[in-house]
Amino acid sequence: MEITVAHPAVSVSNSTESVSRASVAPRARRRNTGLADAVFFNLTRLFAIFTLLVLVGIITSLVIASWPSLQKFGVSFFWRSEWNPPAEQFGALVPIYGTLVTSIIALVIAVPVSFGIAVFLTELSPRWLRRPLGTAIELLAAIPSIVYGMWGLLVFAPLFAQYVQPALAATLGNVPLLGVLFRGPPLGIGLLTAGIILAIMIIPFIAAVMRDVFTVTPPLLKESAYALGATTWEVVSKVVLSYTKVGVIGGVMLGLGRALGETMAVTFVIGNTNFLNNASLFTPGNSITSALANEFQEADPGLHSAALIELGLILFLITFLVLAASKLLLSRLARHEGART
Repeated sequence: MEITVAHPAVSVSNSTESVSRASVAPRARRRNTGLADAVFFNLTRLFAIFTLLVLVGIITSLVIASWPSLQKFGVSFFWRSEWNPPAEQFGALVPIYGTLVTSIIALVIAVPVSFGIAVFLTELSPRWLRRPLGTAIELLAAIPSIVYGMWGLLVFAPLFAQYVQPALAATLGNVPLLGVLFRGPPLGIGLLTAGIILAIMIIPFIAAVMRDVFTVTPPLLKESAYALGATTWEVVSKVVLSYTKVGVIGGVMLGLGRALGETMAVTFVIGNTNFLNNASLFTPGNSITSALANEFQEADPGLHSAALIELGLILFLITFLVLAASKLLLSRLARHEGART
């Protein structure tokens, strides 16, 4: 009978090779993972730096292009109301006033309506109605702004002048202090009309954001509040809003940014006049975006073009200040929460 004995050296070498192979594989995987992480990190950092460079480039180009206007008018450009291209006398007071007033009107109307839509969709709506109604509201955001402008000029403005403005003048126009905002001839177009059209345009954006942030509220928190006897309004105000206030403020700021930068719809219905006669919201006015849309194509090179570009720079600064104010508000709310805790 023949007996075979395995050579010990061969078995030892085979086990050594398998151990070394097993130790090399994780090391190679770690090396590949570290390389992928480094590439991903540097690529995302490059995107962030590119965004900052684009922002700096936009600001720099606006300052350079508006430098003749900055040199001639200086800070007085902000409170000068005259806009006379033949005489080369320009001021930004009327466009700034129109931009701020129409945006404030839009927020005053849109925020409560959007809040009501979001609460209904998340807390009160039947399940069969929730999806089609939410889709219909989101479709409003897909309508081009020029369609809103044409509808506002051809349909809304005549009805507003015939029925709504006389009623507002007869009621709110007689209220002390507040009445100055609702006096004057019912022209249909004007600051109030532009603000209402802007409100209709930004409602889908704010409502969609509010609805999405309301749905991320943990159901356990709401069910606990209902179990303690809270009403729907108490659950929404004490639980849902407390949990989602950062997202709610973000949605409002998104709508405000859309209102500040809207061009075509405002151009159709604001009236496009550079006169600031009184404080009435019925009077026609102008905004920064409508002034740029109406005059930039026909502006002569030189001071007129520089003044229009300075209007764009002012709009950029207004948007930046609004975003900075929202960040400060959020940080203050966070500090108050930490102190309360």
